[in-house]
Amino acid sequence: MRLGHGLDALFQPRSIAILGASTDAAKIGGRPAAFLRRYGYAGAVYPVNPRGGEVQGYPAFAALADVPEVPDLAIVALAAEAVPDAIAAAAASGVRAAVVFSSGFSEMGEAGEALQRRIQAIAAETGIRVLGPNCLGAVSVADRAIATFSVVLETAMPAAGALGIVSQSGNLGSYTMLLMHERGIGVSRFMTTGNECDVDAADGIAFMARDPATSVILCVLETCRAPDRLMDALAEAKAAGKPVLVLKIGASEAGQAAAASHTGALAGSDAVFDAALRRAGAHRVRSLEELVDLGQALVAVGTQRLPRGRRVAVLVASGGFGVMLADAASSRGLTLPEPGADTQKRILDIVPYASPRNPIDATAQMGARGEVLGEMLSVIMQDPSFDTLILLISASLYLPRLRGVFMEALTAMRQRHPDRLIALCVHGPADATAELGAIGYPCTDGVDATCAVVAGMVAVRERLEAPGFAPEPLPVLPPLPAPAALATEHGAKQALAAAGLPVLPERVVATPEQAADAATAMGFPVVLKIVSPDLPHKTEVGGIALGLADAAAVRTAAHDMLARVAAAAPQARIDGLLVAPMVTGGTELILGTTTDPVFGPAVMVGLGGIHAEVFRDVAVRPAPVSTAEAEAMLRGLKCFPLLDGARGLPKADLAAAAQAVAALSRFAAAHAGAVASIDINPLLVRRAGEGAVALDALIVPAGNAGAASHGS
Repeated sequence: MRLGHGLDALFQPRSIAILGASTDAAKIGGRPAAFLRRYGYAGAVYPVNPRGGEVQGYPAFAALADVPEVPDLAIVALAAEAVPDAIAAAAASGVRAAVVFSSGFSEMGEAGEALQRRIQAIAAETGIRVLGPNCLGAVSVADRAIATFSVVLETAMPAAGALGIVSQSGNLGSYTMLLMHERGIGVSRFMTTGNECDVDAADGIAFMARDPATSVILCVLETCRAPDRLMDALAEAKAAGKPVLVLKIGASEAGQAAAASHTGALAGSDAVFDAALRRAGAHRVRSLEELVDLGQALVAVGTQRLPRGRRVAVLVASGGFGVMLADAASSRGLTLPEPGADTQKRILDIVPYASPRNPIDATAQMGARGEVLGEMLSVIMQDPSFDTLILLISASLYLPRLRGVFMEALTAMRQRHPDRLIALCVHGPADATAELGAIGYPCTDGVDATCAVVAGMVAVRERLEAPGFAPEPLPVLPPLPAPAALATEHGAKQALAAAGLPVLPERVVATPEQAADAATAMGFPVVLKIVSPDLPHKTEVGGIALGLADAAAVRTAAHDMLARVAAAAPQARIDGLLVAPMVTGGTELILGTTTDPVFGPAVMVGLGGIHAEVFRDVAVRPAPVSTAEAEAMLRGLKCFPLLDGARGLPKADLAAAAQAVAALSRFAAAHAGAVASIDINPLLVRRAGEGAVALDALIVPAGNAGAASHGS
């Protein structure tokens, strides 16, 4: 079924039946009827109650079969045990959608889960769309179609507007709608999904992506039950040019298998969720306040005036506020370039004792006369050094005289510079900020919050304009060897090499003499390592020797290593000695995969060697990734300058590193279900054109949760 199919009956029903309707407007079954009457729903309302009679001024019916027409939507406020039969009867009569307020389903244990499965089966068999159960319902503001018992509507209905709200949490979604109403921001559709037995958050996002009444979508998620559906819905919103802001509450735990490796520690499931949202074009926020602030700003600005970059000018009437804004902007990744020389001269021509550098302190003269403020804003707007201007208004809008100055100047600026963005840091009356928002100014209360909104708008543009990365087709790989064959570094490398990962020519031998012969054949210097499925931490037992320059050194190192390991780990199984060429130089990266409990295999790359867990500079994506996306991951690392020739260092072979990341991601995706995690630490990336090579590797099979963490 197409995402969002049938939700027109939820949001634009021609008629509504209320099963379990109550004459008491304070009860859950009574509130929808009260709201529909109070806010002027134009369609027919049919309360259904065994007693018949009248419910809140509407004629009531003893059963759905008695209703004189087939309603588009049924609101269900019945005991849990009665809900499946009620949904079946509604579907049989031709009702197209149902909203189930009732609780007592999967959230209450096995008996409730069985009831919910019955509803799910009915929906699948008949095509009726079921929102809930255990949900707060839905509202279509312009249509006055109200299928909720939210107390928010007991005081006021939000104005109709362009903001859509999809929330798995009823109360969080309802509270978000209330905050938007208090700020004068209009809402198009509101939907809470509860237990999601049929309609889920992805359906809501997809519907709003196609909805002409909605231009910005706010989404509150507690979990992700169907990741493919969510990603498809977000991609549809991106294709429609509609920003989706996601507040994900409750970071899910990484699985036990992920915890068995460095990769699992560095790339937990919350990071994977972040990466999945980024890939699909959504922007994740970290708090309800940020969700509301940024949503409000996007409604004011639209997608055509989002900042094209991170360069901001800060205009204040107070040096202290300027410093605070500069600090907050920098902490959010924004930059404050110095105005051009001509701009600074023109600022001083307007206010001779201003500070014309950035932040620009125009002193209290800025608000003295509208023409002074207007000239100052116009000069800054004409400087190409900036993408955004942050204007501090503070509490000035509470004073009628100053309110007039700012309103006059800002209205003129929208007319003179319609394509430029001014973000207002303002604490003021709701009607004043609503008026400014209506003419295109994002208004945010608080220094840090304002800078977060500007940075968020930059990120939203980046998400909407980012190219899509189509994963390369999964190759046909050799069958995965038995777990025992993967249990050592050598076995893991051989399996990865068959999938396209670069490894060195190496040999496993049984004796010191054989080690010396192997080293002589491959050329010196060499590395010697113990081979044991029981010793992933080889350094801890003295199981590695580096830079061996001749046969005698290899022979001696092998004898000593076997003795050390036998003393340190007498119970360990020893499969031999690994002899490999010694390579130096280049940049060390860590590559790995983990199995996310929601999105499945994910690939990670970051700064490797001993720095991996110290700096935690990593990029994560669900697997598989294309070579182009792998390169974007590398370019996004803080350590990327080390690969790009910083301070005279030779440029690293970025193409080879990206190909290794992509190959590893394909291996993990192809063997999903059989492999829990993979570590390659380090991947040595050589000079440009010289390739990369995996110097150590560990594969943890699925189900092997007790495997030790990898590390030479």
